Amino acid sequence: MMKFAFVFPGQGSQSLGMMAAYGDTPVIRATFDDASTSLGRDLWQLVVEGPAEALSQTVNTQPLMLTAGIAVWRLWQEKGGPHPVMLAGHSLGEYSALVAAGVLELKDAVPLVELRAKAMQDAVPAGEGGMAAILGMDAEMVKAICAESAQGQAVQAVNFNSPEQTVIAGHVAAVQRAADACKVKGAKRALMLPVSAPFHSSLMQPAAERLQAALASMSFKVPKIPVLNNVDVAALDDPAAIKAALVRQAAAPVRWVEIMRAMQVAGMTHIFECGPGKVLAGLTKRCADGLAGGAMNDLAGVEATLAAIKG
Repeated sequence: MMKFAFVFPGQGSQSLGMMAAYGDTPVIRATFDDASTSLGRDLWQLVVEGPAEALSQTVNTQPLMLTAGIAVWRLWQEKGGPHPVMLAGHSLGEYSALVAAGVLELKDAVPLVELRAKAMQDAVPAGEGGMAAILGMDAEMVKAICAESAQGQAVQAVNFNSPEQTVIAGHVAAVQRAADACKVKGAKRALMLPVSAPFHSSLMQPAAERLQAALASMSFKVPKIPVLNNVDVAALDDPAAIKAALVRQAAAPVRWVEIMRAMQVAGMTHIFECGPGKVLAGLTKRCADGLAGGAMNDLAGVEATLAAIKG
């Protein structure tokens, strides 16, 4: 018996024209219309026409990727796809998972993630923060090198994406020092990432505080499907606890390897990525032996997932 979970992508999976892969599907367009109305600007035009630079601005990327994930989720439901047993999302993708689980409405989530994006962007002046991906090195070694490289600045391991891929973030000079040290000590690659802020590092604490203020007035519901969160690798039922976890998530690491392993322990056999891109589908097998991954990054992917589950 197949037990399956859905995971939602975050920032970095966006691309110009990414929704064209789903064909001319009314439910996709309607979802973008809902989000655009709530935000007061046209997200569909942005994803269709760009420019690409605008797509990669955090304040645009976060509402776009949230909407894209929910558009594919609604397409899945429209096609009669059964509910997954569990949900999770990578960083921003956690908000998509919470909308899918019925914790909050898309119309309320879209302005919230726009605020989150602005708060993250404002937390560190442009050019002062950075991120780098460290490939082919054990996460504990990366953490130790970050501690040595800080020299009074901030640099931390912030995304544990797979056993062989850890992303670090903090002050740009400290990130560069740590990336160089990782290379010297045997990492296969250390790549500075083209991002505008040091996401999930301790430097994001001011963003977490702004998020907390925004969440205080929002009403959250109990999830209809368990959502494993990034910060504790826990599925919470209490709306106040879910909000608190989102606040902490902004300035705390994404524990993706542990999320995949927790899903496997919970009996999942398959993890399907719900949304554009296939980054998470690629990480799944590397995080936990025996877990199968698949991507619903186009209409064929949605149909193939449906066939696999109903098969």
